Amino acid sequence: MDSLNQTRVTEFVFLGLTDKWVLEMLFFMAFSAIYVLTLSGNILIIIATVFTPRLHTPMYFFLSNLSFIDICHSSVTVPKMLEGLLLERKTISFDNCITQLFFLHLFACAEIFLLIIMAYDRYMAICTPLHYPNVMNMRVCIQLVFALWLGGTVHSLGQTFLTIRLPYCGPNIIDSYFCDVPVVIKLACTDTYLTGILIVTNSGTISLSCFLAVVTSYTVILVSLRKHSAEGRQKALSTCSAHFMVVALFFGPCIFIYTRPDTSFSIDKVVSVFYTVVTPLLNPFIHTLRNDEVKSAMKQLRQRQVFFMKSYT
Repeated sequence: MDSLNQTRVTEFVFLGLTDKWVLEMLFFMAFSAIYVLTLSGNILIIIATVFTPRLHTPMYFFLSNLSFIDICHSSVTVPKMLEGLLLERKTISFDNCITQLFFLHLFACAEIFLLIIMAYDRYMAICTPLHYPNVMNMRVCIQLVFALWLGGTVHSLGQTFLTIRLPYCGPNIIDSYFCDVPVVIKLACTDTYLTGILIVTNSGTISLSCFLAVVTSYTVILVSLRKHSAEGRQKALSTCSAHFMVVALFFGPCIFIYTRPDTSFSIDKVVSVFYTVVTPLLNPFIHTLRNDEVKSAMKQLRQRQVFFMKSYT
């Protein structure tokens, strides 16, 4: 409680990605386009899943949830970053910084747990197809989604508590474009070594252990594919390869950022951009380009749109 009472910093100042105006304008145009594509791509997947009956399966239910999380995850950091690219002085209030930090970890952790669930879903569908309809029914799917949000909330509250309990009474310059635990606690007016260890124990362990669990799941799936027909192997490989690409793109930056306390590298900003801006865009493109059912659903939505437009003209 004393730490909270000693807090004097009321706002933080971001250094951003660069201090060159020309580069800031180029980044603004590029990241604005990426953000619009991220929103539209993920929204299209959600709409296609909701309005296409044959996509009312656990796999596509989880995929639509992944798209929703990607929209939220991207929206936590990108709008503020775009605003900062247009301003000479990039600031955020202390309360808004903590809020951004909380939701960043909420959606990131929720996505980690969802990727594990999706790997488990593919394991059950491919390795135990006879039991799959009973094990992965809609009630179970909803319970799993509730559990991932609960787990994400608990994790995020822990990270937020570790950050807000520290006193911030001096420097307020954040060498980034968004608030995250590692960069914020560096500004605390106290020794943060123990806090850094707790962060690694929490975020780092979750990222690394969950990644290993997903890799193990897909390894078992690949081994089991030897018993399937050539057509079955091809379909399973197409689906699993898309999922694993998403897993690798998301977990790689998470492990890089959260498994090293009190250490920073020049490449950190590049990794953060990939993690917060690019990955949410790649998810819908990977699943759309490598999944015939999603592509077919997208075409049907387009045909319906053209039909309705012609009907009202």
